[in-house]
Amino acid sequence: MPAPRTPLVQLSNVRIDRGGRTILRDVSLQVPRGSITAVLGPSGSGKSTLLAALTGELRPEQGSVQLFGKDIPHSNRALLEMRKHVGVLLQGNGLLTDLSVADNVALPLRAHTRLPEPVVRRLVQMKLHAVGLLAAAEAWPRELSGGMARRVALARALALDPPLMIYDEPLTGLDPIASGVIMSLIHQLNRSLGLTSIIVSHHVHETLPICDQAVVIANGGIVFAGTPDALQASSDPLVRQFLHGDPDGPIPFDAAPRARTA
Repeated sequence: MPAPRTPLVQLSNVRIDRGGRTILRDVSLQVPRGSITAVLGPSGSGKSTLLAALTGELRPEQGSVQLFGKDIPHSNRALLEMRKHVGVLLQGNGLLTDLSVADNVALPLRAHTRLPEPVVRRLVQMKLHAVGLLAAAEAWPRELSGGMARRVALARALALDPPLMIYDEPLTGLDPIASGVIMSLIHQLNRSLGLTSIIVSHHVHETLPICDQAVVIANGGIVFAGTPDALQASSDPLVRQFLHGDPDGPIPFDAAPRARTA
């Protein structure tokens, strides 16, 4: 683990291509330890591409991506080891329908540790208690509401006690009440467990209140990085268009395909 002053996540002059096209360019970003960073932007702006780079799924064509003070490893074995320290909450939850809630949460523990089964069960209870769903341990995913399923997925993402959490559109498909519960839970867990969190989202008004840092991606790069208050006060046309949801402006609704790289 890096020294306390070292950013837990650091991107330096990163360019990421997909299918021969440049999706993100000249991306530099630091995520301080213990902070919550919101990565915001319209659909198709490259937020999911950035997430794929942070988990090692995509490798930058130029620049560097560092987690825990080290470059993301290239070997499959080292990459798998690094990923044990990164919890990811997926958009679709990814719960296995033929496993109970408890067994879904236990899955990472059984796959990546040799802990005795009584210890696994106790850890599962602790994680479900942390998200307020201990009573639902024996339920099946099909019996859960959208908000409950999202909390089970969060408990599973926390199973291995990762110091870094990445949330991929955590509010997708949730009603306003469930959204409020999830954002409050993310905030509480980040503080109580000493996590560092990155929230990839386009839900601006629900996400900003719990964040320490906000980053806006548009037109292939970062157009803003700073505090939520500074974001709200920004006069940048791209930022204002995104915050207010204006259909006309420097961010095109029907974006042309980005140019292919040489």
